[in-house]
Amino acid sequence: MDRIVVRPGPPLAGTVQVGGAKNACLKVMAASLLAPGRYVLDNVPRIIDVETMSDVLVAMGVDVRRSGPHQLTLDVPEELTPEAPYELVERMRASIIVLGPLLASCGVARVALPGGDDFGPRPIDMHLRGLEALGASFEAAHGYIEGRAEQLTGTRILLEFPSVGATENILMAAVRAKGVTVIDNAAREPEIADLAAFLDRMGARVTGAGTSTIHVEGVEELASVDHTLVPDRVEAATFLAAVGLARGEIFIEGARADHMDMLVQKLGEMGMRISPASGGLWAYSRGRLRAVDVATLPYPGIATDYKPLFVALLSVADGVGIVTENLFAGRFRYVDELTRMGADIRTEGNHAVVRGIDRLSGAPVRAPDIRAGAALVVAGLAADGETVVTDPQHVDRGYENLAGKLSSLGADVSRFND
Repeated sequence: MDRIVVRPGPPLAGTVQVGGAKNACLKVMAASLLAPGRYVLDNVPRIIDVETMSDVLVAMGVDVRRSGPHQLTLDVPEELTPEAPYELVERMRASIIVLGPLLASCGVARVALPGGDDFGPRPIDMHLRGLEALGASFEAAHGYIEGRAEQLTGTRILLEFPSVGATENILMAAVRAKGVTVIDNAAREPEIADLAAFLDRMGARVTGAGTSTIHVEGVEELASVDHTLVPDRVEAATFLAAVGLARGEIFIEGARADHMDMLVQKLGEMGMRISPASGGLWAYSRGRLRAVDVATLPYPGIATDYKPLFVALLSVADGVGIVTENLFAGRFRYVDELTRMGADIRTEGNHAVVRGIDRLSGAPVRAPDIRAGAALVVAGLAADGETVVTDPQHVDRGYENLAGKLSSLGADVSRFND
């Protein structure tokens, strides 16, 4: 049985390197479909989701290979097979992001309806409506979305919610549309700004990425380029949570405080000391943290990916904290695993009331998704006895060697593959 085993240990100390952002890498890989040629991507994490997206691109005719430990080379042919098959898309919801680039480059796309983490319903209606506004048409049949677009034409698109995926799909289609596209109420995440920077290097004309209004002037031609991915702010947040739970002093090399302003502020309210430093982020935690209330919101608010980490922190904080999920239904399913570790958590609707206790108790638990799995691992740092996290393949989807990186900071964390 594959598992991650965590035992209590000393306060954390040392330096840990944060990898490239998963949520930037997958979208940049998809954007390579917009133009033939060779792309070299640097700071690419060695994680399952990158391998899955590689398989999706290979199925379309792209030659994908690791050209270094954290480097990926993509050779995109002149003629693509514009289909993302079910057996790949069902492994990772982000595969739907190929829809926009395929319509822009091929005029047709056949993409299986997405799977991925089980957070409850996350419809792709906004993706389709935005692409329809650009001139695409869609039919759904046999579990696939089939799209066509003879000529994409720029227009103004107002998103009813700042959806990251919808913003990215529309952005990638719009760079090849005729005329100007304006995306209002766009998502503002750093990964979108990174995607826009990649597209601009290819020859696109994108302004406003990282703000709520993105302007795209369509171009007729794009070219392949090299690109270095931004650091993964969620991985950095995981190490911040780890030092909050285990205490100690660490340096997170590569982390960018300006990508995590609200997170850093909230952890500061809990009693942690966090400061930008040359090339990364310094973090210090001593003593028991204070409980706070947390609500997930679109960027620059607290990301839903951070929420399991906050629930773990609050489970041993002094006082009572209320955590409110405003973005996805059903994303408290890991709470039962934390209560197995002795956490005092009560959920009602989209709220969780967390009453902190002195220490958790090690127990066998199961990782239900990427971020909840990581939260259970770091929760084990604040638990007496042994915590065994099964189904660690979920963690592997978004983290490269999480157990090894925590061990390098002095934590007693081991990964077993049986």
